[in-house]
Amino acid sequence: MALPMTGTTHFRSRSLISKTKLHSVTGTSISMIIRNSHHQENAAGRLQHSLLPKLLPPLQFLASNFLPSALIGGVAFALMNPTPGCLAHRYQLSKFSIIGIFLISGLTLRSEEIGEAAEAWPVGLFALASILLLTPLLSKFMVQIHLQPQEFVTGLALYNCMPTAISSGVALTRLAGGNSALALAMTVLSSLLGILIVPFSISRLIAGGVGASVPANEMFRSLIVTVLIPLILGKVFRESIKGMADIVDNNRKHLSALGAILLSLIPWVQVSKSRPLLLMVKPQVVLVAVMMGAILHLVLLCFNAVSIQILCAVSGGSKSIFAKEDNYKTLLLVASQKTVSVLVAVVEQLGGTFGEPGLLVLPCVAAHISQVIIDSLIVGFWNKRKQSSLNNVKVL
Repeated sequence: MALPMTGTTHFRSRSLISKTKLHSVTGTSISMIIRNSHHQENAAGRLQHSLLPKLLPPLQFLASNFLPSALIGGVAFALMNPTPGCLAHRYQLSKFSIIGIFLISGLTLRSEEIGEAAEAWPVGLFALASILLLTPLLSKFMVQIHLQPQEFVTGLALYNCMPTAISSGVALTRLAGGNSALALAMTVLSSLLGILIVPFSISRLIAGGVGASVPANEMFRSLIVTVLIPLILGKVFRESIKGMADIVDNNRKHLSALGAILLSLIPWVQVSKSRPLLLMVKPQVVLVAVMMGAILHLVLLCFNAVSIQILCAVSGGSKSIFAKEDNYKTLLLVASQKTVSVLVAVVEQLGGTFGEPGLLVLPCVAAHISQVIIDSLIVGFWNKRKQSSLNNVKVL
């Protein structure tokens, strides 16, 4: 005989049934949530796998061509929005970037590299002759070219008489694995000697006897503050702080990338500052200035490359000090570059002697950017070839 269900028993039964249903519903919900999360994870994984093949080639290209990519990106950004670059110019960011480049150079400068630079004195001597005496002779023929505006030709002729670039040659030499100490010596000496030689070159080769002045005191101070002091400080930090040399040597790739970023800031600031002038000139005229600057640098590269081959042939062939790979790279890069900062100082001192100062400087800024981009592509090619050779050796 079935007993009648009391209220308490009935309540417990209903609670049990409710809990069972709730547990069933909750379990089903949790299962659905888990399935959805798995589905979302799988979808995210599929999306990631589908995007990776598309993203990897551009990322690999940017990594292997970091410096030219940074330079082109900086120039493009300056043309689109010059305000940040003009603000950076107001606070002399270019000067601080040069200080940073030479501080890094001092930090990474090994003592044995200084000895190698001293042994390569014939290479440095020819580089100085090429920078200050031989390549400026080309300016005598450049001024015979007639082009509108004529200031473009005159500006490039002036630019061709300048010392080597203050920062880019050293930075690119380090990226290429060249003789960094030799590049530093060539840069400093050509800048110091250029203060004496550049006025004579301009007067005899371009101005036809018209006197030209160079702000010697200002340039000396600038070289000491932006080049010599940071270089010495970097070397002192390396030698005096315990463990600093190991830290620097273990992070050379990161320091090289930082140097490339600092180098790319210079043309970014220059283009930002010159953008109003660029907009005033017809696009085809600007294109002509860019092409002329690039051609000038290619001519200097060819001249120095041929000169190196001749010097190798007359001084021992493959055993010549000029044939040594790090010396060859250093000489080709540093001796083929010119500085735009000294050119700007010279044009300011000359006033309107050779024409409108803005039009004189414009093709030189284009030439400076062109030379850094062209040389960074050459350095990238050298590094890829070297890496390919190392990979072949490992396979063997």
